[in-house]
Amino acid sequence: MINIPKGTKDVLPQDAYKWQYVESVARDTAKLFNLKEVRTPTFEHTELFQRGVGDTTDVVTKEMYTFRDKGDRSITLKPEGTAGVARSFIENGMSGGVLPAKLFYITPAFRYERPQAGRLREFHQFGVEIFGAKSAQTDAEAIATADALLKRLGLQVKLYINSIGCPACRAEYNKALKAFFAPHLDGLCYDCKNRFEKNPLRLLDCKEETCKKINANAPSMLDYLCEDCKAHFEEVKACLAGAGVEYEIDSRIVRGLDYYTRTVFEFVSTAIGAQGTVCAGGRYDGLIEQLGGAPTPAVGFAAGMERLLIVMEQTGVQIPEPQKPTVYLAGMDDKCRQKAFELAARLRASGVSAEIDHMSRSVKAQFKYADKLGAKFVAVIGESELLEGQMSVKNMSNGETEKIAFENAVAYFTHK
Repeated sequence: MINIPKGTKDVLPQDAYKWQYVESVARDTAKLFNLKEVRTPTFEHTELFQRGVGDTTDVVTKEMYTFRDKGDRSITLKPEGTAGVARSFIENGMSGGVLPAKLFYITPAFRYERPQAGRLREFHQFGVEIFGAKSAQTDAEAIATADALLKRLGLQVKLYINSIGCPACRAEYNKALKAFFAPHLDGLCYDCKNRFEKNPLRLLDCKEETCKKINANAPSMLDYLCEDCKAHFEEVKACLAGAGVEYEIDSRIVRGLDYYTRTVFEFVSTAIGAQGTVCAGGRYDGLIEQLGGAPTPAVGFAAGMERLLIVMEQTGVQIPEPQKPTVYLAGMDDKCRQKAFELAARLRASGVSAEIDHMSRSVKAQFKYADKLGAKFVAVIGESELLEGQMSVKNMSNGETEKIAFENAVAYFTHK
């Protein structure tokens, strides 16, 4: 027996409709904000993520699925969506088109980490990226897009926002962080001791309990923002207030990826315990230039599909049931089943959902099967029906039966 790899999950037919519903709401939300879909490869050159995500992040140092292909090139399954979309923006010359470029995607992503509720090794994201606009209104619109999605899905979540400044004011903040953490170096985990020299901001994102206790008293980035970053953050808050999007400020949010600048945010639910963040993102004005493009401001977010579904289930959100067959065509023998097959083809060609017997069941068994499928009608075709050129149609909700001519089947069921 070959089992599914650890940290992955089959989506079975009884659950697939839930995924389709969330994806449909995501696409409808994207239309409201005039976002256009982009699809990027499942794997990219490893350097893209080393340069884009950051070589001091846990994602790059610990979690990527990286291998050498037959051409001895280092290839990585994408651990997140933004870097690939940024690469596509540069490579396909989108900067020369209409700006801002407002894009969305639904994609699988891969990280080698300990599987737990809402965190798998293969997971799926709905993401939004907006390239070319530097205004604080764009940050607020990205947040408003995420807020609209979550509300349309019926989720109750809290929005937390922060600013982690620009490279200029962050340099001063990094000095303050080093001064704060220097006396505590012995109490930090191995990874944080390395981060102390390479990227002090990453210390605030550590998940180790001992480190979390220490950094609880670390200085706040908000106290080190330059005037431009302060003004930007104030405008983001004003825009959110104007749009009726409620938020709280959390100065400890830094996000786990190195490309973020200025605004960062998280939408959090308590329904799935410690892994409560269902959607997160921020501004990343340096990423395009870092990947070889012209300086281009950008902002975006990603929502984990698995986490959204878990929160929806645990908070009792009702997902519409999948479409059931309009009619089940029950044939009594081989000749009748052939007629049922012919009628089913005509009905389907006209947009009517129809099902037939593939197992040579008795009519009684076919009625039971049709009931399990949730078919609205069962149309019985026997010898007498073949001779008469009509079928006996039973309404499964009220038990009423009537005769319908074969030639009128499409017209009859089209309006049912």
